[in-house]
Amino acid sequence: MTQSFPGRRPVPGGAPPGSRPLPFVVIGAGPYGLSVAAHLRDAGVPVRVFGEVMGSWRHAMATGMFLKSTPDAVDLSAPEPGGRLADFLRLHGEPELTELTPIPCEVFVRYGQWFQKRYVGEVEPARVVCVRPDPPGPGFAVRLDDGRELAARAVVVATGLSGLAHVPEELRRLAPAGPGVGAPVSHSSQHTDLSRYAGRRIAVIGGGQSALESAALLHEAGARTQVLVREKSVLWGTVPEPDRSWARRIRGPRSPLGTGWILAAVCRAPGGVRLLPPAARLLLFRRALRPSGGWWLRDRVEGVVPVRTSRRVVRAETSGAAVRLTVAGPGGRTEVLEADHVLAATGYRLDLDALSFLSSQVRRALRRVPGSGAPHLGAGFESSVPGLYFVGSLAAPMFGPMMRFVAGTSYAATRLARDAVRRAAAS
Repeated sequence: MTQSFPGRRPVPGGAPPGSRPLPFVVIGAGPYGLSVAAHLRDAGVPVRVFGEVMGSWRHAMATGMFLKSTPDAVDLSAPEPGGRLADFLRLHGEPELTELTPIPCEVFVRYGQWFQKRYVGEVEPARVVCVRPDPPGPGFAVRLDDGRELAARAVVVATGLSGLAHVPEELRRLAPAGPGVGAPVSHSSQHTDLSRYAGRRIAVIGGGQSALESAALLHEAGARTQVLVREKSVLWGTVPEPDRSWARRIRGPRSPLGTGWILAAVCRAPGGVRLLPPAARLLLFRRALRPSGGWWLRDRVEGVVPVRTSRRVVRAETSGAAVRLTVAGPGGRTEVLEADHVLAATGYRLDLDALSFLSSQVRRALRRVPGSGAPHLGAGFESSVPGLYFVGSLAAPMFGPMMRFVAGTSYAATRLARDAVRRAAAS
């Protein structure tokens, strides 16, 4: 499909007349991939996008889930006005969403699909299976799952959390062939329909939004559910106050990630976060946001689904068709619990080695953030491998926790596109 985009500017310098410049290849078509592609195309940089539009949001979120973020924190980054969620809803005659209105995931998916058609154009559904240097370079050879191979001037990794799901080792032993919906243990990202567990005993491991919302959906589908949380208590978001007093706004300024000066600072200046000492950056990445549940979810869980805090699974084994969990509780006491299935809502682990599409040569050349498996990045999101960029969660240990959320798309897309124009002009 060919599509023209108003306002598209030629790249300064660029390729010689009559030649076709090599494209930027964007791997991933979620919020970050779409936002980056929109800004690259607006800047006149040739770009090809590979992936399924909003794929993770369609296949890694159970039916009935809502976004934890408020409507003003989920806008994809368009290069011109008119691309916000509010614009999409208004154009389609749908009700306005406020900070007191949880956003259904299916609405967000439709918004992303609309954004793609309006600002990005063609997204190719082929999966990238290998990215390797293309000597004599600079540039990369990109191989697709259908056997095709193309040359790329640069590559942007915008795969989100795909492939990074973390299941603790003690639970992985339950499924030697790997976690899955039909195995004794699964990861929360593997589900689109939790009603399959109706009438069954389900142990949910974790204390964040994914664990708590999955538990609510399981209970509402008729499963006998309990939640095991390592922390001493469950944290819940506070109900938004649209008309907060001036004094309260000063004490706790709002940001896309919540209220408070620290969160406001990291959202306002991701580039400043990158300049912090490595130890401070990592501490901020790990501690700025603790696992919590959305305020609107609390009534569906508290007093409804058994939630047992200060609990840690120390051993897991199968017993016939059941799972036996040895759980350590307060004071070091242990107990044995039985379940028909374990749902691990245990988060994600940033690890470049899990990105199997990057060749071993590329992975060896990547400089990593000390204490993390994430890439070290420059101000324009370029890694230590020239022409290889990372955005989204993999950039969070460098630029701060806002990169874990849709709210970070504007900063990432504009900086990366600026760096791309510089690269194109120099080539």
